[in-house]
Amino acid sequence: MTLQQRIIEELHVLPQINAKEEIRKSINFLKAYAKKNTFLKGFVLGLSGGQDSTLTGKLTQLAVDELNEEAGEDKYSYWAVRLPYGIQADEQDCQDAIEFIKPTLVYTVNIKPAVDAGVQSLKEVGVELSDFLKGNEKARERMKVQFAIAAHHGAVVLGTDHAAEAITGFYTKFGDGAADLTPIFRLNKRQGKAMLDELNCPKHLYEKTPTADLEEDRPSLPDEVALGVTYDQIDDYLEGKEIEEEARKKIEGHYLRSEHKRHLPITIFDDFWK
Repeated sequence: MTLQQRIIEELHVLPQINAKEEIRKSINFLKAYAKKNTFLKGFVLGLSGGQDSTLTGKLTQLAVDELNEEAGEDKYSYWAVRLPYGIQADEQDCQDAIEFIKPTLVYTVNIKPAVDAGVQSLKEVGVELSDFLKGNEKARERMKVQFAIAAHHGAVVLGTDHAAEAITGFYTKFGDGAADLTPIFRLNKRQGKAMLDELNCPKHLYEKTPTADLEEDRPSLPDEVALGVTYDQIDDYLEGKEIEEEARKKIEGHYLRSEHKRHLPITIFDDFWK
């Protein structure tokens, strides 16, 4: 088995999908988890205004609507969380995503005071974080807020991890990589776009340039610039296609270097560390 084949198998990527069927798979996954875990009152997910959170948010609200209809009461909720660091440059996209999803309730929590206080506290003991590391602090603070809201409501936190992100490790460990459930795991970027198109999502929400937007020195830095490969190349690789040698090496390099992110905390009984 080649490394490409192993990665595709590990991330469960299909070479092509039926968008309607994949929408139903994700909705059924969320509904089944809710019904099995009777303590559950709903789901929490942060909304950034980008493709991945818009797709996950819409699937979540559809699952909640179906659960409530079947229960004959408003038993479940989807709490969407806006988590800007100060003022977000693409705030209008976030509002457009909210209008498209129509979540049960929206919280807006400005993470800037908490992040800045943490960075300053570290600086006072001689640990001065770079702009890049401060970006990781933003991602972790956002997830901390979501888990607090979920605990308050008796809910679980959803993540937006998908195959094109997982293969590169393009997320913050214990930040946006932390979640209870990941409903769109298995999809690559273009497959997520196809599902949003099927759901009649406003095109600008999934045709916009993807960016993590965590660094202040390089605001709105495109993912593809940071990674050195395009999402089309990543998607082709995940679908088992041949791609340029240089792109293949970069993708596989990202995958191997970030393997620790896709693993639970390592114990002496794991082979991973040997």
